[in-house]
Amino acid sequence: MAQNRIRIVDVADALGLSTATVSKVIHGKTEKISDETVKRVQQELERSGYIPNMAGILLARNNSRIIGVVINDNEKYEGRVLQDGFVMSSLNALSREVNEKGYFLMIKTTADISEIPVFASMWNMDGLILMGFCEADYEQLRNQTRISCVVYDGYFEKCSRVVNLVINHYDGGCQAGKYLRELGHKKALCIADNFICMDKERIEGFRKAFEPGKVIRWEIPKTEKERLDFYEDKFPEMLKHNITAVFAVSDFYALEFMRFLQGKSMQIPKDIQMIGFDDNMASRESSPALTTIHQDASLRAKTAIECLEAMRDGFDCETEIVLPVELIKRESTGKL
Repeated sequence: MAQNRIRIVDVADALGLSTATVSKVIHGKTEKISDETVKRVQQELERSGYIPNMAGILLARNNSRIIGVVINDNEKYEGRVLQDGFVMSSLNALSREVNEKGYFLMIKTTADISEIPVFASMWNMDGLILMGFCEADYEQLRNQTRISCVVYDGYFEKCSRVVNLVINHYDGGCQAGKYLRELGHKKALCIADNFICMDKERIEGFRKAFEPGKVIRWEIPKTEKERLDFYEDKFPEMLKHNITAVFAVSDFYALEFMRFLQGKSMQIPKDIQMIGFDDNMASRESSPALTTIHQDASLRAKTAIECLEAMRDGFDCETEIVLPVELIKRESTGKL
């Protein structure tokens, strides 16, 4: 099979052209080549079935049309980060956006932020999008990669050619807290695996709107088995405090805890009510469907690509862009 592979020299010989001319057409460097010659080369490439080395072509261009996406494979995902609802929704939206604009999407998962410069240096990328590295040293990363970056939900000081693309986490928490209070709830539970960065903002917003003295916080473990054991140990405490509503910092945790409570014969929303955060597909398909805070993954993806294009072309962007969120009311909540 390898002996039958069409080479650049074969295409050049068939057309009576130099290999340099054919190579320039393949690599898109046609400024000094006539339109007629370009067309002849393209037709022969198609007719002969020539298969190019795409990596070499992309690296040779000024703009590779590659957008890199690096996702923090945190221990809480237990090796399944790409199955997370928020991550899947974000990647799906980015995939649609880059396809429409003719880019290629290259995805890497890692828990080691030092791998990012290595990944970026391997390809002539038009930009990087980073997810899940909320407290990273982005100034150092920029100095190491020299590639423009958009960060989803970062927490850092102003940094050149890095855009922090966030949603209004605090307002999302406020909307959830206000809604549960309006429904008549007197005591609520917040669950999160940490109280820093975006989770802290979501919980602070919730406590402010609901009433600080009426909210209990649980810092849940990172792994599923440990969380289920934790819920089992804490369940009597929840009943003792007459908790009637739960706000989780993600749909993933909200749905997991909802299944646990249903396993304890608690009916939702009759016995206890739930609100999550993200509005991923699972929240719409659960039984009952989960009330949640919606963030627009498509708007975020569109904004991310626009910022990378602007920075690539030498234009300034805002260092932080805050996108709105919206409470979506579903069957897991209702008037008491």
